[in-house]
Amino acid sequence: MFPGNQHSQFVPVCKKILHLRVRGCMNYMLPLSYAWGNFSVLAVGIWAIVQRDSLDAITMFLTGLLLTVLTDIIHISIFYPSNDYLSDAKRFSVGMAIFSLLLKPVSCYLVYRMYRERGGEYTLNIGVTSAGRDSSSYEPIDQPEAPPQWPSSSKAAQPPY
Repeated sequence: MFPGNQHSQFVPVCKKILHLRVRGCMNYMLPLSYAWGNFSVLAVGIWAIVQRDSLDAITMFLTGLLLTVLTDIIHISIFYPSNDYLSDAKRFSVGMAIFSLLLKPVSCYLVYRMYRERGGEYTLNIGVTSAGRDSSSYEPIDQPEAPPQWPSSSKAAQPPY
């Protein structure tokens, strides 16, 4: 169901995510929540690779990637060290975390493409729903049908006397 060339596009995304997350977490400058969030999303991505016909796995992976964009921005902005405490290893680690954050929209686009190829359909309905009941499709089954008030149009009209 899932051709090989499309699958081969998805594996490098997870490899890139793994490589950049490991490099971003290597100096323990960012909190554990950064690592747990990103590696959890990576685990869901591996699940999406293994179960090629699962739409739920790819949906959860896409949702996780979108959520980690927000949490990465928060983590990097809060825990970025000042220049006094910024060694070369920390600078490299933060650089990889920022580079990972910059590449996440590309990853989200590729995962969204995989979602669409697996049969997912993104529909967003932001319409105002009415509180009243729509009785046009309602058919009561517990009451007998009332006889029509008007004669049917299929019968010919009687001539006047």
